[in-house]
Amino acid sequence: SVRVGLLFGFLAYGMWGVFPLFFHLLRDIPSSEVLLHRVIWSFVFTALIIVVLGRHRLILQALKSQQLLRGLVLSSLLVSINWLVYIWSVAQGRVLESSLGYFLTPLVSVFLARFFLQESLSRARQLAILLATLGIIWLVYRLGFLPWISLVLALTFGLYGLVRKQLALDTLSALTIETALLLPLALAYWVYLAAQGQSNFEFSANTTTWLLLLCGVVTATPLLLFASAAKKLSLSALGFMMYINPTMQFLIAIFVFDEAFDSNQLIGFSFIWLALIIFSADSMLEKRAA
Repeated sequence: SVRVGLLFGFLAYGMWGVFPLFFHLLRDIPSSEVLLHRVIWSFVFTALIIVVLGRHRLILQALKSQQLLRGLVLSSLLVSINWLVYIWSVAQGRVLESSLGYFLTPLVSVFLARFFLQESLSRARQLAILLATLGIIWLVYRLGFLPWISLVLALTFGLYGLVRKQLALDTLSALTIETALLLPLALAYWVYLAAQGQSNFEFSANTTTWLLLLCGVVTATPLLLFASAAKKLSLSALGFMMYINPTMQFLIAIFVFDEAFDSNQLIGFSFIWLALIIFSADSMLEKRAA
């Protein structure tokens, strides 16, 4: 039902929204090490679900398709870059920049669809992209640096969505294969760290070990909730809910982590928020006209 879809959607975006609080607990561990455990335990968690649901045949069938496999290799690289930059941004106390990245994602996705899929852009969406670009230019001009964290997160997530859109595969199967493709690299890196005596993962019930193990559940659960919500809700409903995540991250950055937010940043963010309002209004009008 729609009510269940809304519940799953709010839970998914709410979990993504509190990610900074979780990954902040792992801030003293190198981001690359957190990433390797996120890959390993995400694979373990999703593979267990696949076995319990008896969907391993679907995975084996997907692996036989060279085209599908090529797409998943690309999507796995994109998602690993996205995860690494995000983990690093939280550890460095730059959650405001990461929240900006996820505010920009829908606009970047529309731009990529225009560029790669030749999808037409309404004047309202062209205006939205222009305003977002002006917001970025303002931040570069006033703050004196390119908000590369925001741009990398928005681009990798936007490209990831673009690639996944071309692949006829459900979220659970895709995440299982993506993490399986990254698994050999993650395991090799883990062995290397252990050999160097630099691994923070201990085979004992300490807090750090439990947090690293939880990376898998924390990564996969909102994705599965989102996939269930997407089946029950309209795209416009999901479109509005996507702003829950960056808004929560933005509020956590300011009120929990006490990150600096001055008038120059407010002006830059305001350009992007105005762009999102125009984009959302245009999406609503488009759905009504359809």
